[in-house]
Amino acid sequence: MVETTERDGATWYRCEGCGMMFDDEADAEQHEQNCDEEDPSYIQ
Repeated sequence: MVETTERDGATWYRCEGCGMMFDDEADAEQHEQNCDEEDPSYIQ
């Protein structure tokens, strides 16, 4: 399930599996369907 949070005056959508944040709810939901629930690769 996508979690909603307010940051810097904007609404962000966070993947509960890995914590990756999106500014578009549809993008977050699509990511979450394919998420392997590990740290996002961009953090490495």
